[in-house]
Amino acid sequence: MNKKVLSESDICDRFVTPAIKVAGWATHQWRREYGFTDGKIIVRGKLVARGKRKRADYLLFYKPNLPIALIEAKDNNHSVGAGVQQGISYAEQLQVPFVFSTNGDGFLFHDRTGTFPKIEQNLQLNEFPSPDVLWEHYCRWKGLETDQALVTSPNYSIDNGKQARYYQQLAINRTIEAIARGQQRLLLVMATGTGKTFTAFNIIWRLWKTQTAKRVLFLADRNILVDQTIVNDFKPFGSAMTKLDRSLVDKGNGKVDTSYEVYLSLYQAIVGGEDRETIYDKFPRDFFDLIVIDECHRGSAKEDSAWREILEYFDSAIQLGMTATPKETNYVSNISYFGKPVYSYSLKQGIEDGFLAPYKVIRVDLDVDLQGWRPEADQLDDIGALIEDRIYNQRDFDRTIVFPERDVAVAHHLTEFLQNTDPFNKTILFCENIDHAERMRQALINEPDNRELVQADSRYVMRITGDNDEGKAQLDNFIDPKQKYPVIATTSKLMSTGVDAQTCHVIAMDQRIQSLTEFKQMIGRGTRLRPDYGKYYFTIIDFRKATELFADPEWDGPAIQVMEVDDRGKVEVTTEVEHDTTPIDPTDIEEIYEGDPAVVDASAEDDEEGVRRYTVSGVPFKVIAERIQYYDKDGKLVTESLRDYTRRVVLEEFTSLDDFLNRWKAADRKEVIVDLLRERGVILEALENAFARDIDAFDLICAVAFDRPPLTRRERAEHVKNLDVFTKYGPQAREVLGVLLDMYADHGIDSIEKIDALKVAPFPELGTPVQIVKNFGGRAQYVGAVKELDEALYNVKNPAS
Repeated sequence: MNKKVLSESDICDRFVTPAIKVAGWATHQWRREYGFTDGKIIVRGKLVARGKRKRADYLLFYKPNLPIALIEAKDNNHSVGAGVQQGISYAEQLQVPFVFSTNGDGFLFHDRTGTFPKIEQNLQLNEFPSPDVLWEHYCRWKGLETDQALVTSPNYSIDNGKQARYYQQLAINRTIEAIARGQQRLLLVMATGTGKTFTAFNIIWRLWKTQTAKRVLFLADRNILVDQTIVNDFKPFGSAMTKLDRSLVDKGNGKVDTSYEVYLSLYQAIVGGEDRETIYDKFPRDFFDLIVIDECHRGSAKEDSAWREILEYFDSAIQLGMTATPKETNYVSNISYFGKPVYSYSLKQGIEDGFLAPYKVIRVDLDVDLQGWRPEADQLDDIGALIEDRIYNQRDFDRTIVFPERDVAVAHHLTEFLQNTDPFNKTILFCENIDHAERMRQALINEPDNRELVQADSRYVMRITGDNDEGKAQLDNFIDPKQKYPVIATTSKLMSTGVDAQTCHVIAMDQRIQSLTEFKQMIGRGTRLRPDYGKYYFTIIDFRKATELFADPEWDGPAIQVMEVDDRGKVEVTTEVEHDTTPIDPTDIEEIYEGDPAVVDASAEDDEEGVRRYTVSGVPFKVIAERIQYYDKDGKLVTESLRDYTRRVVLEEFTSLDDFLNRWKAADRKEVIVDLLRERGVILEALENAFARDIDAFDLICAVAFDRPPLTRRERAEHVKNLDVFTKYGPQAREVLGVLLDMYADHGIDSIEKIDALKVAPFPELGTPVQIVKNFGGRAQYVGAVKELDEALYNVKNPAS
């Protein structure tokens, strides 16, 4: 057999699959073409595309949830080891220790564990290792000589076939393995929107089913989180589960009901206070075997936290902290309590994999915000009080001094943005405090462009804060993708965490944020992807420079677009603003969550006791001009137009016009070139409006990158017809080629490159595909004729070039 003529798929079917079967791998232990990412969302202008999914040719599992090896296959025109570097890259992301590369002649085996004599060795097809051999080395690598029953235990089997994403499975497996090795304090860090609760459920399920943890306590900091968890992810626990609150305490003898195995509770519900007794200490200290602390950044890691009392009381239990915001500050350290994370999955990685929404950043400066404001001598505020003579800046705005015109300017800019995108894109506006949130609600309602929207439904703009029952009652409607209203929610702290607003398109920040943790939680409200509702990315509109102050590229990744303000309207210059470097008071942001969040929102967010707040009308505020910045493939911020960005990427990919022309002509399918550029973040369709002509990718690239005047598809097709280059074909074949030229003119080159085009109107009127192909002398001759047509189309040059 001549292997050189076989495709990669044929090599897999005839050589790879038989080899792993002979080695003892059952059919359920391997998966072919295993896709483990969704493909990064790429945004350019108003257009959105997805990058390619990452796929391993084979992923091999010792047990259903335990991948331990992968195989990358190539056709036989490649060497045996041609796929090994790609395989290693995938293996690092999947944390798989054993990598095999093959071309059908044998295997190159790469060992990442260091437990084999050599890192790489060549194997014959019949030498592929068995599952037990690889598992033995895996256990030696992981230090899992004991308690393998726990490590190999299965996830909960879901009827609808939902499988854990690769990173969720890694989080589950790394946690289970750490517990199997005897680790008692564990930390999982997973970005908002990545399924922490689903992950926590499977960890608990496996520990519970293996009797490693017979009694479990799951702690959260919001009632809505506890209630949703009980009815959704934790539902399989059934009657073994209950919500832990004061209703479980017998009023007669004061004893707590200990008949359940899985308890879910609000932190605040079981910690005592001035007017309530504690509940957690009614359990024996060794009652719980496992405690899972959701959003553990909220105070459980602080030595003076009331919540810490629970953890110290149940000191013998395994304690797993989960957070979306890795935290290391001078005041709080999760790592010092729980230890280093057993697994982390960042927002940056989630965006790269296509599981989370990328984001645009619009940075907005108001002139008075930059310059500061000082009262005139003996100037009075709106109620006649003498204003203290000093310079007021962003630190003071909406705390010690209020400018109604500033509210109007912010409301106008936000409204203008929504009107230019979609006025029904759900939006959260974070304000300094409840008073500010109410003023912004009024300012947005009074915006002229919002008048008809508000009259159509008064819920178009709602204040959703802890002190307002009407607003809180609309929170569920805001986060429900099926509910149209409310559209804009003004808030301060209430919606910064625990609000699963899956279709929130806009996060607007008009709040001076001092906590990196709080900033990340706010951003987390927008990270969900919902393509079924048209949400592919979200936009951060920053009025207070929070995105500069708390940029964290390693965790968040670069924004897909940043728009900034220049006080002279020049796009080449960035306004340099002196940032406030005042140290963060450790009792400022983090402490507000010690009580019931609803109560906190109603008090701590409002006026500080004894602080005088001036209101000064008549001070004009205006938004200064904007500029656009893009991040390149290396994460470097560059100031350039979309056209310049495209030009730069094309010139990096193709060394010259001739190089581009040669590769374009050599490509069997031109879409391959388009896909290559799309992977680099270039969406050619986003540039079409700049030309207002019906041109294809070839002319777009030539025009943008090489300054060649473009031709429309129709012009190219007519040129080919006039040249009459197909005289060697009979009349029926020439008619077919004429129809193909018309299809190209209407729909582009990809519409005619495949033989399936012959199934589309008007070809059925000319005969079946088999009959049409016969007019050319057979399939090979037809394919050759299409190639000739292709070459003729792109040999045509614009007379002006």
